Amino acid sequence: MIRRVPAFSWYAVSAGLAWLGLALSLTLNLTGFYASDIVTDPHSYGYAGGAATPVPSRLADWISYFTIWSNITVAAVATLLARRARKGMVGTPTLAVFRLSSLVMITITGLVYAVVLAPTSVQRGIDNLSNSLLHQITPVLAVVAWLVVGPRREFSWRTVGLSTLLPLAWIGWMLTRGAVTGTYPYGFINVAQLGLATAASNLAAILALGVALAAAFLGIDRLLARRSR
Repeated sequence: MIRRVPAFSWYAVSAGLAWLGLALSLTLNLTGFYASDIVTDPHSYGYAGGAATPVPSRLADWISYFTIWSNITVAAVATLLARRARKGMVGTPTLAVFRLSSLVMITITGLVYAVVLAPTSVQRGIDNLSNSLLHQITPVLAVVAWLVVGPRREFSWRTVGLSTLLPLAWIGWMLTRGAVTGTYPYGFINVAQLGLATAASNLAAILALGVALAAAFLGIDRLLARRSR
């Protein structure tokens, strides 16, 4: 029964929930809805120095989280796939690269949140919904949608290699901004606290996980493609 749902519907729901999570998160961020939450670590995003963080700083912090990058990628790719599915169009090599990037990035987001961040993460009110959408619902739905409706036979080892470019771009952006502001999004990559060597080692481990996940998605894709034949 689950396979009878058209591909367009899977993509549309995945895109809609991802955009909803992003919209809620951005709204809460820009409005300072939970303004009493003051970050006391001067090397972490959201540090206010005892006062409300200015809106431009909150926005710059928000757009610099890996979680936001991964959810934007999932939302954009799923939106494009939904439009192409509705018109009966197939994918493109470029879209396949971003599709694999979105799967790898959102899977890392879900895994890192569940293993590292969730034990100390505290939300309240509508932020619970936003957090669940970004870190739990969208990651699960994105992977399930791909498993059910594909598209298939679009990944290759070249796609695996190219899929690392977007995560590498985030690493470059995050580290460059951190060198200027002295702030970082997550404690396990906080250069100011851990030192560059330790933070780089943690980033390398996560990047290696990403490559392993991309290879796993390639293997699963080929297996499912053979079964479908």
